[in-house]
Amino acid sequence: MLEFPESINIAEQLKKHVQGKRISRVFPPVRTHKFCWFAGEPEEYDASLRGSTIQSAEGFGIFVELSFNNGKKLCFNDGVNVRLITEDKELKNYQLLMTFEDNTALVFTVAMYGGIILHDGNYDNEYYVKSKAAISPFSEEFESYYRRLIESSKATLSAKAFLATEQRFPGVGNGVLQDILLAAHIHPKRKIGTLGREEQDKLLYSVVSVLRDMTDKGGRDTEKDIFGLPGGYQVKLSRNTVTSGCVQCGGSIVKESYLGGAIYYCTSCQKLTDE
Repeated sequence: MLEFPESINIAEQLKKHVQGKRISRVFPPVRTHKFCWFAGEPEEYDASLRGSTIQSAEGFGIFVELSFNNGKKLCFNDGVNVRLITEDKELKNYQLLMTFEDNTALVFTVAMYGGIILHDGNYDNEYYVKSKAAISPFSEEFESYYRRLIESSKATLSAKAFLATEQRFPGVGNGVLQDILLAAHIHPKRKIGTLGREEQDKLLYSVVSVLRDMTDKGGRDTEKDIFGLPGGYQVKLSRNTVTSGCVQCGGSIVKESYLGGAIYYCTSCQKLTDE
């Protein structure tokens, strides 16, 4: 799933490898996926994009967006996989296929759900708007934004809910937050009202430093880039590491269901203390 490190890296890869390419044709889905959403009919995307050139790519929040020289934009969100095909091969399943005049192609697929939206710059989806307007964790303004949020949020809000719900931090989802909370030594269920100033500072530092590490290493190793290769950041807490023990202390890692998804935490490093 696309989260902040992946959206940034995939956009950079697209800028490097497809910017300036001219579209020869856009093909609609091979078969209907009831949880893949389009703007209008995907069969109409070809008429809008054929002959245009990719001008740029941008990543923000849970979105990556391509911009074309005819004013059109194509954004896709966290449930969409995009791959660059550089050799002739038969493609049997995709939700959108964009071919270029140099015989390369971009293939968009969706496993569970996702949106591939063609628009004129006026896409008003709540998640898109908030992702587009989000303050980057790498910006100078992020610290003051973080402190305003933690002061104004309900004291009973859990650390997971604070980071990953209500689009407070677009691009920080259930995937990246596990390692952020481990680095901060904060349990996912810990109430933010119980965090002292030092712990608030540590959480802020962990958000920025862990996201920077993930981004600088090309994304998480649980996700893949446009060539189908995993990122270089080795995730510390995930379903792949739950039986391995904590990399920080060697303690046990626990998996639980919480707030609509799985959480992972170290029983030694991340104590649930609400006193």
